[in-house]
Amino acid sequence: MPTTVPAYGKEAAERLASMADVTADDRALRRFLHGLPGVDAVGLQARAATLGTRSIKTTAKAYAIDLAISMIDLTTLEGADTPGKVRSLCAKGINPDPTDRTVPQVAAICVYGDMVATAKEALRGGGSGIHVAAVATAFPSGRAALPVKLADTRDAVAAGADEIDMVIDRGAFLSGRYLEVFEEIRQVKEACVREDGTAAHLKVIFETGELQTYDNVRRASWLAMLAGADFIKTSTGKVAVNATPPVTLVLLEAVRDFRAAVGVQVGVKPAGGIRTSKDAIKYLVMVNETLGGEWLSPDWFRFGASSLLNDLLMQRQKLSTGRYSGPDYVTVD
Repeated sequence: MPTTVPAYGKEAAERLASMADVTADDRALRRFLHGLPGVDAVGLQARAATLGTRSIKTTAKAYAIDLAISMIDLTTLEGADTPGKVRSLCAKGINPDPTDRTVPQVAAICVYGDMVATAKEALRGGGSGIHVAAVATAFPSGRAALPVKLADTRDAVAAGADEIDMVIDRGAFLSGRYLEVFEEIRQVKEACVREDGTAAHLKVIFETGELQTYDNVRRASWLAMLAGADFIKTSTGKVAVNATPPVTLVLLEAVRDFRAAVGVQVGVKPAGGIRTSKDAIKYLVMVNETLGGEWLSPDWFRFGASSLLNDLLMQRQKLSTGRYSGPDYVTVD
């Protein structure tokens, strides 16, 4: 069950404040981001490929499958979404396999902002602890004026969203207008604060398939974390190239280095294109080898997925019974 990630401690807050000069103006921010170590693309890809070959034995595989299920942001982001579909998805998130009550619940249900109230109602009363995540800020394009993006975020938070998945303005980032992107993230972070002083967690989506280089992905990661991101996320799932192991490895290294420098732990969410248990386990190995077991929790690592859960359920049953189920074993969302 996801828990609330603690606010910054005093030491971390002070260390963050000490970096305020980095974001004082466009020139300082550009100097800092372009001063980050460059990414060795060949080495990165080789490292990701090597980690993907690790052999996972039966007991560890069973643990990894359950862990992956507990990390899923079960997602429906279609123009044809209906309240009935969202309620059905929530029921599946609470009880992924009606024939086996030992299957973990998912971490969150991810929907458009207008479906947040429906999801909250569907999850209420079950004691599930499943979060509701809402995409915002003109998802997936990010093409809207800042007041519109802030209103989008506030509406979702007011409807009960526990988490906000925002998209950065890739055009501004690729044009080098880093401070503009920083300010947008910072203001969306402020819009996540509720009237009682609590706040929805903010996941910042880069759409890494459009950022062109691994160096840009690293810069975007640091930019978002400096602006207050609770999670950094690869993709919307709406473009041709979404999460990949090398890109996710860049994000993992960035959060590792950020915590070493500032003392703040940030989560990572690869999204889009992760459909099989084999793929999910490769990502878990990468997290463990890069960040250690501390990040192997729904509080710090998520999968943005819609079809992944079905494959995990089928592989889980294969481990327990020795055979695969028929095509009707899992629901098609």
